[in-house]
Amino acid sequence: MKEQLRSIHPLAWTIIAGTIFGRMATSMSIPFLSIYLTTRLGVSPFHTGVIVSVSSLVGIFASFYGGYISDRIGRRKVMLVSIASWALVFVAFALAEVAWAFFVINALNGLCRSLFEPTSRALLSDVTPKEKRLLVYNMRYAAINVGVVAGPLLGLMLGSASTGTPFMVAAGVYALYGVLLLIQFTRYAADLHVGTTAGEAPLRMGEAFRTASRDPVFMPILLGTVFCVMGYAHSNSTMPQFLSLSFEEGTQWFTYMLTVNAVCVLAFQYPLVRLASRFSPVNSLIAGNICIAVSLLLCGMLNSGWMFILDMVLFTVGEVLLFTMLDVLIDQIADAQYKGTYFGTIGFNNLGSVLAPLFGGWLLDIYGQTAPLAVFVPVALSVVIGIPFLLVARRRLAQRTARFAAQGGESVQQLSS
Repeated sequence: MKEQLRSIHPLAWTIIAGTIFGRMATSMSIPFLSIYLTTRLGVSPFHTGVIVSVSSLVGIFASFYGGYISDRIGRRKVMLVSIASWALVFVAFALAEVAWAFFVINALNGLCRSLFEPTSRALLSDVTPKEKRLLVYNMRYAAINVGVVAGPLLGLMLGSASTGTPFMVAAGVYALYGVLLLIQFTRYAADLHVGTTAGEAPLRMGEAFRTASRDPVFMPILLGTVFCVMGYAHSNSTMPQFLSLSFEEGTQWFTYMLTVNAVCVLAFQYPLVRLASRFSPVNSLIAGNICIAVSLLLCGMLNSGWMFILDMVLFTVGEVLLFTMLDVLIDQIADAQYKGTYFGTIGFNNLGSVLAPLFGGWLLDIYGQTAPLAVFVPVALSVVIGIPFLLVARRRLAQRTARFAAQGGESVQQLSS
């Protein structure tokens, strides 16, 4: 293991370390945005859902372009511009005082995130040998949750539900992350991939999109994970609003749930990944979908903060099964030339993050906290709609793998055409 860690590229280490502090800063503020809007500004649950969801709505369209353009002009330019802009966005969050401003700023937040995240994942693939990518992707996911362990508690201490101070802290962290990336990009410029080599025709956007959209394995994965992501997104929209309406100390309970979630991810991640790696990666997505759906269903039956915390353990198992293997699966099915495009296109599953706040906010507007089953039963049922798509993906992936073995080494993209 020590030899494996030493062989990880310094740029990959920079992204992993930056992810820890970046997510720590973000989790001080963004998860509390729905509570901030409803309790301080008096925005209704549905309109809060609109503001929260616009970030993902923008991300749906921008993530593909971010991945594509990083294949065209290189990871360095996309990452540096997006992270510098991201720092400015958090400054704007701290200064905003009206609901419409939060709508605009959160849209820009989604734009920056959807440009930076797929590009950084593609860069990890660029600088990491194939046999070490599972380790690196899981280290990145662990880094996310190391940051989230402390972030919500720090946010609660700084008054995330009532003040803009945590947004300024996040702005500073992302600015420092950008400076560190600039230094590392300069130092390891020779290791960066631009996407096309000398004498090679530039990759056209239409061609890139057609390649991903015609992939018979990728498309049902994309459609199925829309509903998986929809289920996950309720943890940052419907759950905190419901808790703040149902319990006097709902914000504190939500903070504890976020911390428990992050701790459980760190505890469960490697055992679950080790188990899941014995099976098709699509099986992990299916199992994760079921766990999240059951957890959301149980939310309609719980009557104390402690029970919500226990339920978060099951939710976390589903989250780990879903997200730890998704990057690995996309990396497996994407041709090297289109790696950034695939990582960007999978961002279309953030349609689930758009639908969750709208659907959950609408249900809360109608039923409120007095009829929790009327809120969470429809929410849970909407998640399991993704399972049939994932079953189709599993069957097609098995067929592709069998053809690949039989034909002895054809490219994955040739087999998918």
